[in-house]
Order: sequence, then C-alpha cells, then structure tokens
Amino acid sequence: MPESGYPWPIETSRLDNGLRVVVSEDRTAPAVAVNLWYDVGSRHEPAGQTGFAHLFEHLMFEGSVNVAKTEHMKLIQGSGGSLNATTNPDRTNYFETVPAEHLELALWLEADRMGGLVPALTQETLDNQRDVVKNERRQRYENVPYGDAWLRLLPLLYPQGHPYHHATIGSMADLNAADLATFQAFHQTYYAPNNAVLTVVGDTTASDVFALADKYFGALPARDDIPSAPDGRSVPTTGQTAVESVSADVPAPRVYIAHRTYPFGSPGYHVINVLATVLGSGRGSRLYQRLADGERLAQPDLVGAYGVDLAHAPAPLIATATARAGVSAERLAEGLAEVVDELATVPVTAAELDRAKAMLSTGWWRQLSTVDGRADLLGRYATQFGDPARIVDQLPALLAVTAEQIAEAAADVLATDRVILTYLPEETS
Repeated sequence: MPESGYPWPIETSRLDNGLRVVVSEDRTAPAVAVNLWYDVGSRHEPAGQTGFAHLFEHLMFEGSVNVAKTEHMKLIQGSGGSLNATTNPDRTNYFETVPAEHLELALWLEADRMGGLVPALTQETLDNQRDVVKNERRQRYENVPYGDAWLRLLPLLYPQGHPYHHATIGSMADLNAADLATFQAFHQTYYAPNNAVLTVVGDTTASDVFALADKYFGALPARDDIPSAPDGRSVPTTGQTAVESVSADVPAPRVYIAHRTYPFGSPGYHVINVLATVLGSGRGSRLYQRLADGERLAQPDLVGAYGVDLAHAPAPLIATATARAGVSAERLAEGLAEVVDELATVPVTAAELDRAKAMLSTGWWRQLSTVDGRADLLGRYATQFGDPARIVDQLPALLAVTAEQIAEAAADVLATDRVILTYLPEETS
C-alpha cells in the first residue's frame, strides 16, 4: 500500500475571478471526471429560505442561457457520460464523468449554468421543481418507515438558530412562500466562480484544463459580497438528555442514540471515525456482537453506528438498533446505551482496532479507485479546508489512531449532551 493516501499528482490554479481549479492527471483510462463544488448548503440558508440549496440542485438541470431544459443531461448521456448532483448541509456539488474527448463539452455546460441559469429561470420551471421536491420529501422522509429520523435528530442535536438545526430538504412552507425573484437572488448570491471549486481528474493535463477553465469560466464575474455562513462551531451544552418518542407506522421499535463530537477533518473526527467503525460497522462490531448475536435484542441487519461528516460544527455520532420480535423499546434502548457507554470503560482491543482500520482503508481506496470518487474528494478538501493536498494526509491520520485516543474521545463525547430518539409501532404506543 502506498504511504500516501493519494498517490496521484495534484495541481491547482485560480482564475482572476476567483474560481479555484484542481487537476489530477491519470492516464489509466480515456475518461475524465468533472466535479464542481459550490460552497453553499443548508447551513448557509437564511431564516425563511430553508430548502433553497437543495431546490437549486434540481433547478440547475432545467436549462440555462444556451442550454434548453433537460439538454444538459441529454448532451452528457449522449456523449457516453454519466452525471448527477447532491446537496448536504455544507455544500452543493455537480458532477459528470465523460470520455476524455468530451471534457470541453462538460466544462462549457457547467460554465453556462453557473453564469446563465437566472435569465432562463421561469415561474413554470420553479413551480414544477417545487412539486418535485415535495414529492421527494414524501417519498424519502414522510412515507418511509423511520424516514424522518434525520429531520428529528438535527433539531435535537443543534438548537434553534444553529446552521445545522434544519435538514437540506428544508421547509415546504419556505419553498412555497418564496417568489421567483427571491430564488434568482439566491443563485446570484452563491453561484459565483469565487464560491466554487472545479476539479478535473483523469485522462488530461493540468495545462489543458486550466486553459479550458479560463476559456469557459474566466469571463464570469466574481461576487464580492457573498455572505459568510453562520458560525456553528460552538454549541451550548445543556447537561440534559434530549428524548423524543415517535408513534408511527413502523414494523418494530427502533432507537437512535446520538452525540455531538468534533468537526469533520479535525484530528478528533479521525478518532470518531475509527470509534464508530469499532462500535457499529459490520458483524465484528461491538453492537452486532452484543445486540444481534449475543443478547439477541436487535435485528442483525438493522444495527450499526456511524459518524456524519459535517465540517463546520461538532459532527454527530449516531448509534441505532431495531428490535427483534418481542423485544421492547425500553430494553433495546438500555442495551444500546450499555454498549455505547462501554467505549469509555472497556478498552478497544488490538484486533478491534486492526479490523476497523482495515475496513476504513478499504473504503478509502474503493472511493479513490474511480476518477469521479477522486474528483469529489479533492473538491471537498479544496472547498472545506482550502487545500486539496490535505487529502494526502487523511488515510495516514486514520491509521495512526490509537486505542487510548478512542477511550479519551469516548469519555469526552459521551459526557456531553445525549439525544435518544425512539420509534414505536402505532399499536404499541
């Protein structure tokens, strides 16, 4: 295994308008990944504009000055490429992977919708995509068992006014209340070259990408007054356990236990990443061994733990389990809490540590095995930490985590506010 966590070249440039350009050449296959990260997510949304960042993920595919509605997808897919976009609390990203000869097409398309969405945005398009988001909320959150857990956990973890208090899906009331001009202003505020990172990975050269980026993005004006995101790094502790019980149409009781930890990318979060893997990843994890195999409280496929990689506030650590038939929610919650709390008192063994690091290392290299995975990671480190080269240090940092550090982090994190969210089948509530 290479000592570096990223054994490919990384070259960077910045256009006069502030657009940061990152290139990582790889001649292995005749393909390139184009990834554009905008530094706007739900944490940036002002009061009354929740859900805007996510709605723009949809609107950006609905046409721009020189590209008709749905043509962006048709052009990329017709060239043998694939594409998508995602939004989270910290950012919105747009990405496509195309045969190398179509790199220029992909860059032109991204530049056209960065600079030319607003003139093409109509009331009809806005209304249509609002309806799409409403359906998405129903399908992903409201009409799925346990689907609204994330919507409930965030306000329990972060107080009113905190940038992570609300989820990216936002408020339907906010989306419905805003007029076309408000949405146009949101795009003009955040979709600017100096608020974005363009990353290209694959069968090309840095000089070619820098020239093409300047050709297509260079004339787009910078925005001088991009608002700073609210500072969420400090979250007041209450010394209390926040408890919520939900009676819903679910097949079995489910319990979530959550804590705030450290921001993604910090040394503390590397420790939490390993801790979460020891606690709840796979059949060798403590939760599986105790709750699924041992005490048989939880359904084997529905027990686990994970960190949520939010970069601008103490990020969540979440453990969850779903009860086997005949197991009460109270007994399940008790068993889940016992295993979580033991992280601070029962030392992680060498075997547990080795297993966790092997799993994390495999996951890391699996993402880096594709040009699109590499482009996304480089865009992340450039956007969130100012330097894509920080990617090189991430795997070594994970592999350096010790059992002592895990015990210290557990003692620190578990001593702070706890959130317990419980779902109960309607007939047993």
